[in-house]
Parts: sequence; structure tokens; C-alpha cells
Amino acid sequence: QVQLVESGGGLVRPGGSLRLSCAVSGPMFSSYAVVWFRQAPGKDRKFDREFVSAISWSGLSTYYADSVKARFTVSRDGAKNTVYLQMSSLKPEDTALYYCAVGAHRYSGSYYSGDMDYWGQGTQVTVSS
Repeated sequence: QVQLVESGGGLVRPGGSLRLSCAVSGPMFSSYAVVWFRQAPGKDRKFDREFVSAISWSGLSTYYADSVKARFTVSRDGAKNTVYLQMSSLKPEDTALYYCAVGAHRYSGSYYSGDMDYWGQGTQVTVSS
């Protein structure tokens, strides 16, 4: 069973930066991807989780939603089995509960929460002055 633990969330001012971590344990395969989603306040359904970014487990392929492209960077430390989401130039609209998830590496313009097999518990990011 794959287990995911997110960390690194917090309160940051607009324009600031945060780095989220997703520690992965359990059997992982090259056919998997680690995907970051976020769930905005007031949106309570798993279906409402928005795709943010993803990285193949090999680390060779990365993907971003248009809303975060050029501001967020996803990376993987193979030695630590940890995936990072470096977030810069943060905006109030980036405020959300951020989740990492694992699913098949099958990118078709986005990833969808219903296609993920494993989830972390989430970490809160609040962007406010």
C-alpha cells in the first residue's frame, strides 16, 4: 500500500513562496505519477479538487495547470522518495488545501481526482496579507 504524507503548508503573504513536500512510501512503479491537487475553500467534494502539477515517478516528465505555470515547480528527490512543489509569486487565489496523490502516469491535458489511487491527508496553504 502506497502512503503519502504532505508537509510545508502555512500562511504566506501575496508574492511570497512556500515549498510543499510529499513523502512517498510503499511500492511505486515507473508507470505511476505523483500529482498535486488543491481544494479551494467552500469546495468540499473530492470531485472539486483542481489539478495543479504532476511529475512522473521517473522524474522525466512534469506537467502544470495554466494557472500555476511559470510560478510553481515540481521536482522529485529519488533518494528520499519525496516530491516537492515549489510555489512562488503566490496569490490569494492560491489559497487551498493541497493534496498529493498517486495514479497512473497517463496525462491527457490534466489529471482528474477520480483517477487517483492513493491520497495524502492534505496541507493548508493560505495566502493573505
